[in-house]
Amino acid sequence: MESPSIESNTLLALSNNLADAVERAGRAVVAVNARHRIPSTGVHWRNGIIVTAEHTVRRDEEIAVRLPDDRTVAATLIGRDSSTDLAVLRIPDVQLPTAEIGDSGTLQVGNLVLAVARPGESGLSASWGVVSAKGIGVTQRDWCGKQTEGLLKLDLSLYPGFSGSPLVDAKGSVVGINTVGPRNMVLAIPVATVNRVIDTLLEKGKIARGYLGLGMQPVLLPDNLKNALNLSSNGGVIVVNIESDGPADRAGVFIGDVLISLDGRPIADTGDVQAMLGSESVGKTLNAQVIRGGALLTVPIAIGER
Repeated sequence: MESPSIESNTLLALSNNLADAVERAGRAVVAVNARHRIPSTGVHWRNGIIVTAEHTVRRDEEIAVRLPDDRTVAATLIGRDSSTDLAVLRIPDVQLPTAEIGDSGTLQVGNLVLAVARPGESGLSASWGVVSAKGIGVTQRDWCGKQTEGLLKLDLSLYPGFSGSPLVDAKGSVVGINTVGPRNMVLAIPVATVNRVIDTLLEKGKIARGYLGLGMQPVLLPDNLKNALNLSSNGGVIVVNIESDGPADRAGVFIGDVLISLDGRPIADTGDVQAMLGSESVGKTLNAQVIRGGALLTVPIAIGER
């Protein structure tokens, strides 16, 4: 009888290591019943704190969490952040391990990763693949109103009920939260973003978002206008609608103004504007450079809270 080859032993070791990683991470993986029919997956991130995908939380009350030992407990919605697709829940003090949180910054393109889910009554499920890209950005136009940066793009399958599941590295550490992006792109929200959202929601119950009160669409600038104004950019966004008594209206912005920079940063698309309106922008005054009637003007706008 021939002895197993080195290649066979290596594959068996890899297979066993991945199975161990699933079991290790799965101790902190729960099912979240916050929508009709199919539950989503959640992670016991900190003691009594569950994180899941915001788009799967369709109700604010009567949320139930099924634990790994099949107990079901009631959960309270602490808050949600649609811009990062994260929702944070609180459960009673139960004997449940918290996730072993890793460092998503150490992941490299090509690293093996797992999605570990608890989508139904049959226990844990898993999907494996690789990190296909790091640090990508998703803008408002692309992702149902969401705008975030630094996401991990994954080459693995998210089956029904897998949204909100942990991204797990080969050691069994949780390095992100899985969700589905534009064109069914599989994405993971990195650990640093998850921790920031949890901290803010625990402290404030919400995450502030800045807004201008403008409807805008991209435009290309004609060459003669660019030359006349000595502009290096090729485009901007034209104002097509203004919210009455909104921040831009109070600042004196007009319909037909073309916004080309905000706080000194070039604006070529509505996504560029959204990127400037994070929680840190609320209450600040940003200088908007606009073209009006063929002339350049600077309009200070006090950013409001959406």
